[in-house]
Amino acid sequence: MARENSAGTSLDPATRYALIVLDGLADRPHPDFAGRTPLEAAETPHLDALAGAGQLGDVIVIGPGIAPESDAGVFALLGYDPVVDSPGRGVLEALGLEVPLEPGDVALRMNFATFDGEHRVLDPRVGRSLTTSEASALAEGLTAARLLDDDGIDVTVRASVGHRGVVVLHPRRGALSAEISNADPFYERVGGMGHARSSPDRRLRPVMPLDHSPEAARTAAAVNRWIDRALGVLAGAPVNGRRALAGRPIANGLLLRNAGQIGRARPTAFAERHGRTGAAITEMPVERGIARWLGLSDQYVGPMGPDRDAGYRARAQKTIDALATAPFVYVHLKGPDEPGHDGNPARKREIIESIDRSFFGPLREGLAFDRIRIAVTADHATPCVVKGHSDDPVPLLVTGAGVTPAERPARPVKFGEAAARAGALGRRTGAQVVATLWQAAVP
Repeated sequence: MARENSAGTSLDPATRYALIVLDGLADRPHPDFAGRTPLEAAETPHLDALAGAGQLGDVIVIGPGIAPESDAGVFALLGYDPVVDSPGRGVLEALGLEVPLEPGDVALRMNFATFDGEHRVLDPRVGRSLTTSEASALAEGLTAARLLDDDGIDVTVRASVGHRGVVVLHPRRGALSAEISNADPFYERVGGMGHARSSPDRRLRPVMPLDHSPEAARTAAAVNRWIDRALGVLAGAPVNGRRALAGRPIANGLLLRNAGQIGRARPTAFAERHGRTGAAITEMPVERGIARWLGLSDQYVGPMGPDRDAGYRARAQKTIDALATAPFVYVHLKGPDEPGHDGNPARKREIIESIDRSFFGPLREGLAFDRIRIAVTADHATPCVVKGHSDDPVPLLVTGAGVTPAERPARPVKFGEAAARAGALGRRTGAQVVATLWQAAVP
């Protein structure tokens, strides 16, 4: 029997749904594109066609003045409160990397970075040239050094993708607490949520306890000692010697943020909260960790390979296959975020065009949109002029089954920030996105 909303419109209960998150998609007008954003400057015939058949709006992902990290943005878009429902970025990274965690452990997200002699961050990503194998060698060296043996704490360092990784503290005696501040000067922690600081001091920050417990004081002091000792290990690492001889930036710094523990109560699983089971197609460990934390079926595909178009075609086919069986599918594509951080609008436009051509093109061919509804949005904005996350609104497109198309415009719809701002869906919050997706009639 069809489900009805208060307006009396109906939607077949067999309808399937997809939330497609394009990481860091939103941007600001750029002088290289005559005042258009990279998305508006990109050739996106497939997204434009989907927009013309659906409805547009825009989204304040968390709230005004809050530039969320990706994990916080995804929690909000999936209908959760990242402050209270997230266990912390460190835990999510560890879950995504399958690092074993016990309830007393503390996990932190880590970046290898390049520092000057005063612990000022010259590059938080080592020029984005540190390979995963190099990072793994550095991580193994830090783990083997057993830098907190005198405090009864084992430390596991695990590299993930490129400069990224996770640090896990395992207490052999006593207790630890995740209620500590970030050493990373670029991000601030609020509960389980991390968000970008505006105009940060680029010097490494001392880690401080966030409550008055002896466990938090012990953990903060231990993390500070570990960082100080770890910097000495990195200074003598063979990987950095080889990089210096080759004239490449060295990974002589560490940025730690968003500590967490798994002992806290988990939020209501996605299926119970929304009445639909779901699958997650993700590229990065943190989004894989979110899927596991919320009980979504894990269909991890890993980072993009050298052939981007082939990678997006493969992800499109995986999405089509997942929608054949799963009532809901969450898809996360990392692509647009990195050139935003790098301040490279041409590269961002190029990646958006590849996503349109090789992901949304096959989706349009392979999905029956009379039985499937999709939402396309972003977890945050990463403006090229900012070179980081911002609180700018992000576009939202909803199209497919039961969606009433916008009135026929004078010219074809161009999917982008300006069109989204003027769209019939209006402005919504991140927490309203899945509710919008479920609505029997949109708008």
